[in-house]
This record gives sequence, structure tokens and C-alpha cells, in this order.
Amino acid sequence: MSGIDSEGTVNRVVIVGGGTAGWMTAAGLASMLGPTGLDITLIESEAIGVVGVGEATLPHLKQFNDTIGVNEAEFMAATSATFKLGIEFVNWGRKGDSYIHPFGEFGLPNEGVAFHHYWRKFADRPDVGPLDEYSLPVIACRNGKFQPPSEDPRSVFSTYRYAYQFDALQYGPFMRSLSEKRGVKRIEGKVTDVALDAESGHITSLTLDDGQEIEGDLFVDCTGFFGLLIEKTLQTGYDDWSEWLPADRAVAMPCESAGPPVPYTRATAHEAGWSWRIPLQHRTGNGHVYSSQFLDDDAAAETLIAGLDGKPLADPRFLRFVTGKRKKLWNRNVVAIGLSGGFLEPLESTSIYLIQEGITKLLELFPRSHDNAVEEREYNHWMDLQFERVRDFLLLHYNATERDDSDFWNHMRTMNVPDSLRERLSLFDAHGHVSAYEHGLFLVPSWIAVLIGQRAMPGGYDARVDRIPDEQVLQHLAGLKGHMAKAAGSMGDHTGFLTSHAGMGRTV
Repeated sequence: MSGIDSEGTVNRVVIVGGGTAGWMTAAGLASMLGPTGLDITLIESEAIGVVGVGEATLPHLKQFNDTIGVNEAEFMAATSATFKLGIEFVNWGRKGDSYIHPFGEFGLPNEGVAFHHYWRKFADRPDVGPLDEYSLPVIACRNGKFQPPSEDPRSVFSTYRYAYQFDALQYGPFMRSLSEKRGVKRIEGKVTDVALDAESGHITSLTLDDGQEIEGDLFVDCTGFFGLLIEKTLQTGYDDWSEWLPADRAVAMPCESAGPPVPYTRATAHEAGWSWRIPLQHRTGNGHVYSSQFLDDDAAAETLIAGLDGKPLADPRFLRFVTGKRKKLWNRNVVAIGLSGGFLEPLESTSIYLIQEGITKLLELFPRSHDNAVEEREYNHWMDLQFERVRDFLLLHYNATERDDSDFWNHMRTMNVPDSLRERLSLFDAHGHVSAYEHGLFLVPSWIAVLIGQRAMPGGYDARVDRIPDEQVLQHLAGLKGHMAKAAGSMGDHTGFLTSHAGMGRTV
């Protein structure tokens, strides 16, 4: 191959790999850049399976779907989706504990001071009650309620957002159909050879098992853990974070639904990891994430099976992974999106968020020419930040605990955490403050939910709380708690909303 013209226009994007990452990327590019004449091809092989267990999401997915014009009712019916207002954590602070990390606020700020400071001052009083009682989405979760948020900022119904729980094996085909309608060309085949430009080291073309040669200007690697382009071809390297997040195995198994689907995901801590429970319209998704240093595969499967709510619908399926990320998610003219770029265990449903963030940043920085060094540098800086901040938040769950009943928990509770996390924990411990990120996924209420939910009660609170007479604060707390309970009681039933708005129970 001759040298690439660095000033040449990027007109052809080739995505290698389908599944959630590949077809989300295709849909995003086709929807936002397809009208500019961009040529988008996706190569996948039916013979290569998809991981297909990332069934729980964060509210950002709704924004992504809305941006690319996905009809919510059609999407939910096609993927057997349910609504999600938060994540319940069981046995994390201590065995027997339960709290919910909601997709919304706790209480309402007052005089510029976050609500949890007022609550903290009087948290020891029985009439004040737990922080959960001041969160509308938490109360809704506990009672199986759901309604879409209000757009009126004066309404308590504007204090939360929602996400989805869906069948990942149905989501890829749904996004494929949308992408192909918008001009994405799909090619069935396996990549057998990759051609590199001798001067730049950029990929110029791919050869498939049937002899086809597919040329491109920009390549997106969605080949999962294998990392065909980003690692096998470009040897980018990997930042291994198992020092902090040692879970390296998962076993998944769907089961029959035991009752109406609830509007939240559950994460239950075990001896050497945790299990997920994701209620869908037609079944329940289950899995057990664990560290092979502390638990063997047979014991992990036994724990998973013992915790099923219904009859198993498949045999246990094992996955292996190394927590971390590529040293570069954009290297030369290859962008790695999804598992090919990195993997952080699914404790807070961040896998699809990181896919979405990778797509969104690629759209923002989409190169006009083959000389993309500036775009590559900015993309990598941004994605590094996203991964590192998610890593710290996940580690928080393991480190902020009183559990000492197993070698795993003793290891996690006493480990040296990254400086970035240690500084945040020190500030919270002293004054109840959580420094807000300028950029990053999890906002202050999320940190508050986990810290207080896992008994990491701050030693103090914002001094400005003392400006207001105690009786006035207590009266405000009582009124707010009653208002939240009344509002949740007025919400509709989650199952009823699924039936009317998301195709639940509809025969195809």
C-alpha cells in the first residue's frame, strides 16, 4: 500500500464487531453524520457470539436514544424492557443492610446547602428517619411505583430521572434494524488479515474470510475482550486495575420471573463478590461477579443458583475479564468502543454508559482528515477521566464497608485506594462534603447514597446549617418527608405503566 494522504478526507468508517457496542456506534454515526454523506460499514460474524449480559443501564441511555430518534415504546417492546429508578444494594455495609442508590436527589437544597447536611445534624433522632425517606425515587422503588419525571422544576416529580433494564440479546438486533434503515451496510464475515500503511502505521484495509477486502479511513474496534484491531494489530497495551478491583470472573444465568418486575436492579454482596438481579418483562437476568483469588467457579455458580427467584432458563455461563482499560482508546485511526476499550465490572451499570460516552465523544471530535493527532489526544484524555472516575466510585462500594467476615472483604476494606478516592473520602469524613466533579459520571447525590447507605457517616456537617433554628429545620424535615411519601403514593403502578406504554403482555 502507498502512504496515506494525511490531508485526505475521512469518508469511510468501518466498524468491526456487532453486539451492543457495534450497533450503538453504527446507529449513532448514521443518525448524526449519515446525512453528511459518511459511508458506514459494519462487519460481524454470526459465528462469533456476543457477551450479552449488560442488561441494566443508567439514565444517560434515554438521552442517547432521544438524540438519535429512538421511539421509546417501540424500543421497550422490542427489548422486553422495564423502567429503572435506581439500584438496591444488599449486604454491602453490613450483612442484612439494604439501601437504594436512586437516580435523583435527596430532599431539596436550602440556602445553598445540600440537603444531607440538614439531615446529618439530626440523623440520630428517631422521628427524622433514614435518608431514604427523603428521596422520591427510593420510595417509588420500594413500592413498585413509576411515572415519568415532570419537566416543571417546581415539582417534586422533577427530582429524578430513569433508565432501562432490557434484554441485551434483543437490543443489538433492534439497533441493527435502526442502523440499516439509516444507511449502514452490514457485511457478514470474519477478519483474517489487517493491512497497515508502511509510513503512518494506520490501518488501510481488512481482508475477510471470503476474500473480500474492505477499505476504510477510520476503524472502530467493537470486537469485545479480543481487541482485534486495537490490541492484536496495534498492540496498544492495557492498564490492569485488578489491584483495586480484583473481581475477574462472572457467571450469568436467566430465570423465570417470580412476580411483577420492580423498577430497580439489585446488587447483593456475597463472600467474595456480588450478584445482580435485573427484572425484565419476560424473565429475570441474574449473575455473580467474583474474584477467583478468593472463590472457585463451582462455588460461585452454587451461590448464584441458590439465590435465583425462579426456575432457571439456561445453564450457567462463565465469563473471564481483567478490570482496566487500554492505554489508548484511540490509537492512530482505530477507536476502541465497548469491551475492546476496557471493562469495569457492572456494579453500577456503567458498561453501556462508557460505550455511549465513547460514541458521543467520537461524534464531537470526528476527524476531518487522516491527521487526527489532536482529536486522538483529546479523546484519550476524556475517556481516561471517565474510566478513572467510574473506577473510584466502584471501589468506594468495596472499601466503605464494615464487613470483616471473609478474606475478600478484609482485603477490600483495608486496601490502599487511589489518591483521588482517598482525598474525597477524607473530605466527606470531616465535613460531609463531596467535591463535585466538573466532568464525570456520578454526581454528589450518588456518592451520598453509597457513603451513607454503607454507614460511612460523616463526622460533621456544613456549618451554615446552624444559622437556622433547630425547630425550623426539624419542621422542614418532617414536612418534606410527608410530601415525598404522599407524592410516591400518588404514582402509578410500574407494571401498569409497562402494560400501557412499553408493550408488556402484548402478543407478537
